[in-house]
Amino acid sequence: MTAILHFTRDLRLEDQAALAAAANASRVVPVVILDPATSGRLRSSPRRAAYYCSAVAALDRTITARGGRLLVRRGRTASTLRALARAVGATSIVWSASYDAHGSRVDRDVQAALEEAGLRATIVHDATAVAPEETAIERRGYRAFSAYFERWMQQDIVPYDTLHAQLDAPEVASEALPSPAEFGSSGSPDEPVDGDVTRARFERFLESEILHYAISRNVPADGHTSQLAAALSFGVVAARSIVAAVRNRRADRLLLTEERISIDLFLRAMAQRDFFLQLAHFYEALDDAPLQDKMRRFAFSRTHPALDAWRAGKTGYPLIDAGIRQLRATGWMHPRVRAIAASFLCFDLGVDWRVGREEWDHWLIEDEPALASGNWQWIAGVGADLAAYPRIYNPRTQSRRCDPTGRYIRRWIPELASRSDRALFEPGADARSSQLTLSLFGGDGYPAPVVDHDTAARAFLERYKREVSVSAEDS
Repeated sequence: MTAILHFTRDLRLEDQAALAAAANASRVVPVVILDPATSGRLRSSPRRAAYYCSAVAALDRTITARGGRLLVRRGRTASTLRALARAVGATSIVWSASYDAHGSRVDRDVQAALEEAGLRATIVHDATAVAPEETAIERRGYRAFSAYFERWMQQDIVPYDTLHAQLDAPEVASEALPSPAEFGSSGSPDEPVDGDVTRARFERFLESEILHYAISRNVPADGHTSQLAAALSFGVVAARSIVAAVRNRRADRLLLTEERISIDLFLRAMAQRDFFLQLAHFYEALDDAPLQDKMRRFAFSRTHPALDAWRAGKTGYPLIDAGIRQLRATGWMHPRVRAIAASFLCFDLGVDWRVGREEWDHWLIEDEPALASGNWQWIAGVGADLAAYPRIYNPRTQSRRCDPTGRYIRRWIPELASRSDRALFEPGADARSSQLTLSLFGGDGYPAPVVDHDTAARAFLERYKREVSVSAEDS
């Protein structure tokens, strides 16, 4: 019996759920299909395209070393898989589930088309450490994170043993591996995208840096977070393996209390990732409609006079601008700064969270639309966060807490490198000095704040209390 293993966002062989499901067949044919949707997403982000191409090339090398051969095709998924199944004599096809609304619909359509053609089509959960059904109650997912996290921590997590699964090398023509130029990208990843390299980097993180995660998750200058977002989103590493390793590390009896707290916080972050994916799995409308009923009639604006300044990292609030510039320069932004920058967009500028999601989707390397929607809704106060009022971050206060020495700000905003700490933590302070105005704000100088945070935040909260209370009364 021959099975096709259709790789999607699971570009590895180690601890691979689809490979484990396909391994019962005597022959497993590995396949990558560049369908129009995948190609479109890669064209929208040059760094993402470069990362993806490097990941597929690494997968191809790994498959070859295991005695197999990766078949590459371009075209629509269902018809391409049907043709490949005929060519290699496959009777079943296995792939990993998508969680965003569009991907989930495509999964269902492809599965139906394949089954109509007499093929067995199996979709498995691979992106999460804990499959959505394992935490569901009466086939419904959790809408509140605290209850979900408690149940998530109770689940056993056992990585799949796929190291010895046999891969086939069929005598069927393959198209060329994807290249960045194919998607309009001329770049290359900052480092090779290879599962072994990524796992080795994570093992170093697990050995020491995770013990300080409680601090580093709030201090962007150090950069000592795991930085696994891109690797997890493309499946270069498995979330199951990561969580299992962290839990094993937590079992060390010699850990200090502070170190154990750091590990617990990292586990909480991994659980939150699973939480948003299971939320999208059970509540498909989450992709674009607010999860909270009371927020569905609350009108965020699609534009603002300062929107382009936010996009360019020129809001006049240094911590926010440093984060945006880091994103545009590297394809990644420190998680804490993401929350602050997103909060500023939604509450200080009153701009729709979907505008921010679309903007960051162009710059981020990571590619998990369901996770992006869940995080943006959480920050915007329209999703799973059930706080009574939106959590509005004060960029001045956050600058002092997250970057007290200004290292992060000065690194990403060179025009502030020689500025005083006062100028970093009190936007516009130096602008009020007549001696500095011309040199600092002429030409390429750093701009004054585009809005007054205190005024904007109060105005938003007043509107929120007024409109949301009315909406609740009408429902």
